[in-house]
Amino acid sequence: MYLLILFIPLLSAFVTGFFGNFLTKNGTTKIASSFIFITCIIAYIVFYEVCFCQAPCELTLGYWINAASFKLLWGLKFDSVTAVMLVVVLTISTVVHIYSISYMGHDPHINRFMAYLSLFTFFMLVLVTANNYVQMFVGWEGVGLCSYLLINFWYTRIQANKAAIKAMLVNRVGDISIIFALVSIFATFNAVDYKSVFSLAYIYANSTISIFNYDLNVLNFICICLFIGAVAKSAQVGLHIWLPDAMEGPTPVSALIHAATMVTAGIVVICKSSELFEYAPNALLVVTVVGAITAFYAATIGLVQNDLKKVIAYSTCSQLGYMIFACGISGYNVSMYHLTNHAFFKALLFLSAGSVIHSMQDEQDMRRMGGLLKVLPFTYSMFLIGSLALLGFPFLSGYYSKDFILELAFANFTIEAHFAYILGTLAAFCTAFYSVRLLLLTFFGKTNAHQAVFMKAHDAPLLIAGPLTILAILSIFIGYFFKDMAIGVGSDFWNGALTILFTNNATVEAEFLPFTIKIFPVVISLLGCAMAVIIYDYCTKYLMQITNNSFFRELYIFLNKKWYFDKLYAETIYQNVLYLSYNPLYTVFDKGIFNILGPRVLTNTLEKLSMHVSEMQTGFFYHYALIFLISLTILIMISSINFFILLIILFILFFFIFKKENK
Repeated sequence: MYLLILFIPLLSAFVTGFFGNFLTKNGTTKIASSFIFITCIIAYIVFYEVCFCQAPCELTLGYWINAASFKLLWGLKFDSVTAVMLVVVLTISTVVHIYSISYMGHDPHINRFMAYLSLFTFFMLVLVTANNYVQMFVGWEGVGLCSYLLINFWYTRIQANKAAIKAMLVNRVGDISIIFALVSIFATFNAVDYKSVFSLAYIYANSTISIFNYDLNVLNFICICLFIGAVAKSAQVGLHIWLPDAMEGPTPVSALIHAATMVTAGIVVICKSSELFEYAPNALLVVTVVGAITAFYAATIGLVQNDLKKVIAYSTCSQLGYMIFACGISGYNVSMYHLTNHAFFKALLFLSAGSVIHSMQDEQDMRRMGGLLKVLPFTYSMFLIGSLALLGFPFLSGYYSKDFILELAFANFTIEAHFAYILGTLAAFCTAFYSVRLLLLTFFGKTNAHQAVFMKAHDAPLLIAGPLTILAILSIFIGYFFKDMAIGVGSDFWNGALTILFTNNATVEAEFLPFTIKIFPVVISLLGCAMAVIIYDYCTKYLMQITNNSFFRELYIFLNKKWYFDKLYAETIYQNVLYLSYNPLYTVFDKGIFNILGPRVLTNTLEKLSMHVSEMQTGFFYHYALIFLISLTILIMISSINFFILLIILFILFFFIFKKENK
């Protein structure tokens, strides 16, 4: 049963990818959706056995690599973290597959699309079920490959090409860092499997490694390398630039990437490596600061975005920041809890956005919408539930996890934790503001759409409405029912899958914070909602006056330019790298030195040699006799004379012969 979780999605990708042309579109979509649905059912059974019955499982399939002292088994590990991720990934993948039947039904390449989705799911399952870092890296690379294929699905579009290449290149930075981490882990522990590494972690807590004559704590170095990989994959500040551009792919792809796969991979790796991070305090400090900055940074950019999908994309980046800094303050259980809640309401938001875009004939600019409440009431209801869960409205799923992250940050009496609390609270305000702004610009007021487009707008069909309804129910109730199990004091739900040292655990302090502290993020969020309503509903005529103010205009430009990160990279990195690659490397070395010493010399030598050999074909018997005697002499001397000396003599002999013949 456990093996079927991996086998069935791979079989789905194989059948739809290689035999899709022999099946109809209807047959292909049904096969892919059925296979993933069956896998999802099995995942829920595994979740029950592992988490509720407290029966984690580890399977060994056999030797994978057996080279000298490096022995690696191909194995699968099903603990609580794995079981939760299986449910999340396969639930989202199932609803995305079903949603795609209607959304992508008009596309002639839907067979390829379904194959990519199934393969994407398979590699994510490989990542979360791995019992060692090398196997995890296989899933890690596979997820990156599939994201490239899906973002670039409409490969005739230049922007899709650019977005896919950017995603691939940025993730290569993280991949290199992960490789450094793997090498360091093997060099330190002489093993790469989780069990061996984690059991020895506390022994190497004070060990050092010398890099460029600098002694660094080995666990801090390993964890920072793992974190840089997570920064790239989970779109943290600095390596986040690929995530908004990934919206060039079809909307179901955006939902799958942002909710369950790809971006969550970094969070999973950090949580699974909690045993290492707990003994690396400097690494935890870096994780906390970067996560907090990301949460605030992405939320501020979301304030001024006009593209419907990009607003939701930046909200994903912001929420990932919450998960990251929750890991930084040793709240791995809270991070996994928020990841689960976030997956459902973020998938709901993206698929609802896809329903709006589909009904508006592929229009994504919110400024060209408005008034859609009358024609899309069901889609509006789904959007409302997702947005309220995102901003942390009381008693919806986002409220339980996001607010507890902020409470945990406040309860940790460290400077970096309080720094994260301040930025996280400001990010909550911005999240509420742009969530309500999105609803107002899209569904309320007078429509700015073309009349022909607006009149043809229709609500979601059954195959779109069904997945939205399932996600809406989960977005409302999953946070409440999962709270005590995931983050309750004294809960053994994770059963050793996550490690939190007693000195780093502030869960009890967070539970007994004053009510004013607990309610403060909610008040801030409601204040953000109120301000958005006031500005975009009652004071729209003053918006132009506000933008005419020099301070607000410069602030708007700063946020709209994404804090000038793209400009910084373009002017400081891209241009310099291109200049360096062309002038010194290409013109001097490639076309110059290497060409002269390599191909040009070889070509000239071979031309001259061939000319001399052809001149030897004279037709005279004594010439052939001479060559025969020389060859026989070489065969006799080969046992007593060094081969290289013999080769030199041969070249000298031929030179004199050729010279004599030319005369």
